[in-house]
Amino acid sequence: MLWLYIRRERKFRPSVRFSDLGVIRQLPKSFFVQARHILIVLRLLGVGLLVVALARPQEGRSDEEITTEGVDIMLVLDISESMRALDFQPENRLAVAKKTIADFINKRQHDRIGLVVFAARSFTKCPLTLDYNVLKTFLGDITFTDFSYQTAIGTAIATAANRLKDSNAKSKVIILATDGANNAGEIPPLTAATAAKELGIKIYTVGIGKTGQVPMPVQMQNPFTGEVTTQVQMVESDLDEKSLTEIAKTTNGDFFRATNAEKLKEIYDNIDKLEKTEIQTKIYTSYEERFYPWLWAGFILLMIELLLSQTRFRRIP
Repeated sequence: MLWLYIRRERKFRPSVRFSDLGVIRQLPKSFFVQARHILIVLRLLGVGLLVVALARPQEGRSDEEITTEGVDIMLVLDISESMRALDFQPENRLAVAKKTIADFINKRQHDRIGLVVFAARSFTKCPLTLDYNVLKTFLGDITFTDFSYQTAIGTAIATAANRLKDSNAKSKVIILATDGANNAGEIPPLTAATAAKELGIKIYTVGIGKTGQVPMPVQMQNPFTGEVTTQVQMVESDLDEKSLTEIAKTTNGDFFRATNAEKLKEIYDNIDKLEKTEIQTKIYTSYEERFYPWLWAGFILLMIELLLSQTRFRRIP
């Protein structure tokens, strides 16, 4: 259209012959003479808008119907003083475990997840929930609370199992992360694991920490000045792999050993792959027509172009 317009302006524009147009060329040009090309602009815009209208733009809204056979997961985390060990330098075991668990939570979508922490005692930090933001907030608030080197693994399993016993989920899972051996609590770990199996609960156990001597920050107080300083001493790691393996085996779960931060992340990634949620999704999409504004805008511009070409911008001849 633009090419035809330029071609017509240059070769086929009608004219009237005069002997001399010098006087006329000296006359000032009015605004309407200078703006005579606005007609082709209006025509191009109008046709362009009609082309968009013919493309029939639509706005769709999708609704999803999700049918899920989810997994209920209780995360059980050791917060005893031994989790201060620095064999996962530069951070201690607990800090690395919290970050890894947060990444694990981010990968789940339709599962209820809860959190139990334990040392000499155990308690529910967060019940089963689908609100992962709240869960991660509770996880971030975890710290060493009772300054105890005791580890009540059996009690922790019982606390988590009690949260899962009334669940109707297809799969019920406990992920137990600890760096020590059971040395507290009234419930033996294997007894708690057997009870969990009867409730249809699978337990994955994760042993955290390196073997042998590990660096441990210890607070020392000067008896004369009362000043408290922190020193790093080498202590023996007391992880009971045999007991953790038996706990997992009793419930048809698995035992994993994490000797560094990368291995710990890999373990939680493997558990994430083992415990998958079955999801069926149906998508319903409804569309609303959105071409009317484009159609009217194009029509109005073409009408304006036609009106101006027959009035203000009309050419004679």
